[in-house]
Amino acid sequence: MAITDWPADERPREKLLLRGAASLSDAELLAIFLRTGIRGSSAVDLARDLLGDFGGLRALLHTDKEGFCSRRGLGTAKFAQLQAVLEMSRRHQKELLFRQEALTSSGHTRDYLQAHLRDRTSECFCCLFLDSRHRPLAFEELFQGTIDSAAVYPREVVRRALAHNAAAVVLAHNHPSGVAEPSDADIRLTKRLAEALGLVDVRVLDHMVVGDGVTVSLAERGLM
Repeated sequence: MAITDWPADERPREKLLLRGAASLSDAELLAIFLRTGIRGSSAVDLARDLLGDFGGLRALLHTDKEGFCSRRGLGTAKFAQLQAVLEMSRRHQKELLFRQEALTSSGHTRDYLQAHLRDRTSECFCCLFLDSRHRPLAFEELFQGTIDSAAVYPREVVRRALAHNAAAVVLAHNHPSGVAEPSDADIRLTKRLAEALGLVDVRVLDHMVVGDGVTVSLAERGLM
């Protein structure tokens, strides 16, 4: 049966408009994105099959172009569409972070870092530069590493802080393993960077480690 023949309150689009996006299942949300099904399968049927093939929504959203386009009912146009949706989501999180008068809560920072770093397959070290009132000035990816580590150079971090005329900084990096627990090396690096930045009167407020759905704050752990 085609979706247009379903009762109105069971059709994904109408259900979303009536009850809100949160009321929809993963398959229903994906069906709205797909818009149409394939011969013999509605958009919802296709969405369910795709979620089963990929092992869930997150895996589908973050698969590469080749893997995505190899599935029946998908292609380069839908891949481009999906990348645009994901980028809009990341930019939305960035707007929420940067429009704050001051960084008084780690909530938006955690959300932004999760969206930006959680699905990276290699380690990435980043800095959020803040002014004297702790308002965000810039966010930069400074170092890329292997799946295990990233080489971080304090001199470069200091140089970028001075370039932004920053008064404070929040350090961040991801653990591709998904485990967000800070390592001894993370703690040593934090202290080393705090010392280097302290020489130019830039304060390190926190170092956040991003894992799979969890972001650990070294400041909250008392490890700074």
